[in-house]
Amino acid sequence: MVRKITDKIQPQVKEWQSRPLAPIYPFVFMDCIHYKVREDGRILNRAAYVVLGVTTEGYKEILSITVGANETSKFWLGMLNDLKNRGLKDVLLFCVDGLVGFMEVISAVYPQAQIQRRVIHMLRNSFKYINYSDLKKFSSDFKAVYNAPNESAALSELEAVKEKWGKKYPYAISNWENNWEDVSSFFQFSEELRWIMIQRTL
Repeated sequence: MVRKITDKIQPQVKEWQSRPLAPIYPFVFMDCIHYKVREDGRILNRAAYVVLGVTTEGYKEILSITVGANETSKFWLGMLNDLKNRGLKDVLLFCVDGLVGFMEVISAVYPQAQIQRRVIHMLRNSFKYINYSDLKKFSSDFKAVYNAPNESAALSELEAVKEKWGKKYPYAISNWENNWEDVSSFFQFSEELRWIMIQRTL
């Protein structure tokens, strides 16, 4: 039964994967969903590469889902070229995780686009260094950083968090300081546009 269903929907899946895209998506979010499958009696890791775009009207649209063995920047490069071949000519801002080489492959295909590290990934990296008893309060204090009205205010809030938590959790703070250039892109946009980006990065 599963094979019959698969055979029936496979042509539709291929048609969907190759459908033409709009020439402009202001925001594009790229991430992987990791899962395990049973294949030939073995349990293997697989990665579903997901690309989500926000249209010029503000609607979310899944642009592509492709399964690979694991997440690599080389695989993402192939997907980006596929998006371009399907008609996606311009992106204002890509929002991605910290995968090594990710930003370089985006710049190779869409050199004019800006790139933003996902806030949730940055938070998770910081949370690794926080004791569970402090996690809720630290998380609450950090909201003032990424909810700040502009970059200058965000840096001031980051300094305030550093003064409060820096001695106890230096690596949680330096994670943001060392990657600030990659997470601060969205502060140049209006509050309404930042709200769209925050909602989809959190």
